[in-house]
Amino acid sequence: MTVTGIIAEFNPFHNGHKYLLKQAEGLKIVAMSGNFVQRGEPAIVDKWTRAQMALENGADLVVELPFLVAVQSADHFAKGAVEILSRLGIDQLTFGTEKVLDYQAIATVYSEKEREMEAFLRSLPEDLSYPQKTQKMWESFAGAEFTGDTPNHILGLAYAKACAGKGIMLKPIQRQGAGYHSEEKEVAYASATSLRLHKEDQDFVDKFMPNSQLFQSAPQVSWENYDQLLRYQILTHSDLTQIFQVNEELANRIKDAVRSASSVEDLVEKVATKRYTKARVRRILTYILVGAMDQALPDAIHVLGFSAKGQAHLKGLKKSVEIVTRIGKEPWDALTQQADQVYQLGHPQLRDQIWGRVPVRVEDQ
Repeated sequence: MTVTGIIAEFNPFHNGHKYLLKQAEGLKIVAMSGNFVQRGEPAIVDKWTRAQMALENGADLVVELPFLVAVQSADHFAKGAVEILSRLGIDQLTFGTEKVLDYQAIATVYSEKEREMEAFLRSLPEDLSYPQKTQKMWESFAGAEFTGDTPNHILGLAYAKACAGKGIMLKPIQRQGAGYHSEEKEVAYASATSLRLHKEDQDFVDKFMPNSQLFQSAPQVSWENYDQLLRYQILTHSDLTQIFQVNEELANRIKDAVRSASSVEDLVEKVATKRYTKARVRRILTYILVGAMDQALPDAIHVLGFSAKGQAHLKGLKKSVEIVTRIGKEPWDALTQQADQVYQLGHPQLRDQIWGRVPVRVEDQ
């Protein structure tokens, strides 16, 4: 049987994600962000709820991306996720994109010219942000074009780079409906951004989300729920440069800006520059919130849920692939578990995210 990997956040799970899972072939394994997501914010509902949403709509196995994979720039996010899926035995990677290109050919270009491309990246001016540098690299070596609103295409290129030389087939699927950041309501497929923005509109959520009742009954959070915790961390930390990826310039900008910032988003606006994008600043603030330090990624893979087919696949894996289904006295990944405990502080009705939790189980579709 074909084993297909999907890298996702499902923040929240919507009809577009259901469509993507339907297009995927064979056994479907999802590597999903945990309680904090790639653009640097808490997930609107917890990882267990989102895993259940995916499993009820076509996924066979959902595993968790460790915090230092999930909350990273596109290249690190893609590399870490592909590494996990590769160990789980995927044959192909399916992903939604605004531009259906020959990503396989692009992966081949990278595998053949990796040294030249990385040297080109290092040669670019320091005042460019990393996303701007990578776009110039792809334009120069692969003829890829960019517009201002193609984040899934940019991730697709990161997936191509991460899959280069691994024998994984890339299967792009045309993204349906509104753009990634679209806030529109009169659409065929609403975006996750729009669903987060209009989460109180029950009819809207019911229309565009297959698991609307599960979503609406779950405790929901946003950066607002962690504003005071973040301020406390910034104001009381004697040296923010100890935090992952915080340099002295950023530490000073954050310390200065927090005194007058009216919200987390206002703080992001005050700290961001041409060099430090808003997405990067949000990730930095997430690192500060959870007290993230640089550390090695875990060897074991944490399972959030499975169908009977997914469970059978797990049992058939090589013994060298270490699987964690219940976190006990020995930590799976100390930083991810620390982040989970901070996440839980955002809402009084959030269940414990670690202890006593076992994989979500659903019947095969």
